[in-house]
Amino acid sequence: MAKQSIVIKDTHRALWYENGVLTRILEAGRYTLPSKKGRFWRRNRPDVEVVLVDIRERELTIKGQEILTSDKVAIRVSIIVQFRVADPKAAMHEVEKYEERLYSDVQLSARRSLASMTLEEILTNRNRLSEDILRDVKEVASRYGVSIVRADVKDLVFPGNLQEIMNRVLAAERMSQATLVEARTKAEAQQIEARAKAEIRRVEAEVDAHAAQLQAQHDADAQKIRTDAEVAALRASAEAAQAYSAHPALLRLRELEALKELARSANARIYIGFKKHDTLTAHSD
Repeated sequence: MAKQSIVIKDTHRALWYENGVLTRILEAGRYTLPSKKGRFWRRNRPDVEVVLVDIRERELTIKGQEILTSDKVAIRVSIIVQFRVADPKAAMHEVEKYEERLYSDVQLSARRSLASMTLEEILTNRNRLSEDILRDVKEVASRYGVSIVRADVKDLVFPGNLQEIMNRVLAAERMSQATLVEARTKAEAQQIEARAKAEIRRVEAEVDAHAAQLQAQHDADAQKIRTDAEVAALRASAEAAQAYSAHPALLRLRELEALKELARSANARIYIGFKKHDTLTAHSD
């Protein structure tokens, strides 16, 4: 007679019991079960039981829990929890049904958290509820082999009249946020414009300073040229004076050249002093 076997998928693990005692945890694969029939059956062979445990990530939804906030407002909350079995032995041995236990643990944690919060706190910080549930339940669930992946608020339902008020509040908040964004955008644009103007002024100041520096350099160069020319002229005059002093005939020659130039002008007057009260006037033709 063919032996019985069991195949365990990668998505599961299995607990192997012999006479009701857990002896090993089976990974994925094929396993042969002992048979109690046939010629080779032995009376002392143990009874074997294999229990499968799903280790895939799953979701658990806690629906429609009506809870009073700290300011006595009744709200209905739905929470979604994502979890997986991390320890198959603990999940099967520590509690009777680990999913039901997880449900009640999350439910109680949500009640404790919401009961300590005001309505305004719940509306402005919904993440706090998720954080509280994770903090409270994660360690407790690990004791019975369950790992919490995440816990989030799925829905929040308020009383009818309060819902209308909240819709108005949310609309006002959205309008306020839009106004704030517009104001920030305008302020940022003004800041950008102010920075641009300041940069333009800085560049203009640098250009003016550079132009003034160039003008000062130009004036200094021009003054140097004039000074050099004056020095050269004085030097030439000094040399000419020395030449006239050494050679008086050169000075006389220059006088004759000057008279010649004067003779070309009809309006020229030359006064030559002789004796007292005597004046000779020369007219050029």
